Amino acid sequence: MPVLDIFNADAFSVTTMTEAMREISYVPGRIGELDLFQVESIDTLDVAIEKQSAESLLLIPSSPRGGPGDTRDIGRRSLRKLTVPHFQRNDAIYADEVMGVRAFGSEIAVETLQGKIARKAAVHSQDFALTEEYHRLSVIKSGILFDSDGTTQIYNYATEFGESLPAEVDFDLDNTSPAAGVLRRRCAVLLRAMADSLGGLPFRGVMVIMGKAFADDFYAHKEVRETYLNYSAAADLRAGYVSTTGKTYGGFEFGGIVWEEYRGGGSVSVGDDKAHAFPIGVPGLFKTLYAPADYIETVNRPGQRLYAKQWQKPNDKGVNVEFQMNALHYCTRPRVLMPLRRT
Repeated sequence: MPVLDIFNADAFSVTTMTEAMREISYVPGRIGELDLFQVESIDTLDVAIEKQSAESLLLIPSSPRGGPGDTRDIGRRSLRKLTVPHFQRNDAIYADEVMGVRAFGSEIAVETLQGKIARKAAVHSQDFALTEEYHRLSVIKSGILFDSDGTTQIYNYATEFGESLPAEVDFDLDNTSPAAGVLRRRCAVLLRAMADSLGGLPFRGVMVIMGKAFADDFYAHKEVRETYLNYSAAADLRAGYVSTTGKTYGGFEFGGIVWEEYRGGGSVSVGDDKAHAFPIGVPGLFKTLYAPADYIETVNRPGQRLYAKQWQKPNDKGVNVEFQMNALHYCTRPRVLMPLRRT
């Protein structure tokens, strides 16, 4: 009886392995959960982004009938080409790992290897999810897509799109004797600045993600507490401390802005004394693009979030396993990303 060629079975094709990896429970971080980034699949490795500079509205002076009228320069369009970054994780499974379970003509070895690949895929899938959250958060915080080392810039979108990032705003939350209404006024200034930066673009509101020290002082601020404690919405203030969704420590609305403490860890976090404001509901503001894998089978096909593939080691001693993601996260208008500080 011939030996079962398990490594060339349908169970280990690119399509089947990718589908198995997608079935692994994916628990995104808070930024992913908010659905801020519009997700698209592309069948190329590059994307061209056309951008036209915002024009200020000008009053038109009167002119004599039949005479020359007023003129003005109209901003030109610019085109930027961005290449989708490639992220890859390599692994392997050796023949000795299924020693003792294989029989002639039996599917047991296939099932065992599938189980091992699924367990490896679960670990790698979580790493890819963490990487996506890190990239999206870095875009919101700085308008820069950083690599995993936190210093290498893959793309600086302010530079790419010819925009300037706003200066950091001091909320002075450690002031023990703040002036009456000062915090609400700062919120109003922030809302107006956000609307001005968006021009005529529609938006539903503004959200702020906070570090823990910023959040503690914000919740404890006299103005915030007085606003909530004197009526039924005091429960919202309590929820700001006790929410345990696993992705946030809670938050609530104040001054027309949604304030939320971001629950991070390690490099995927908001600085303790920092906060970051951004608009919500702006069409096409944040985008995620998935490109195809670098396999013959995926050429010119719409990209998927994750891919997995295997190939045999020399002398049939096992299989190499590869997992990959080709994803680009970006902000089309980095000028709207407003950094805040506690003091």
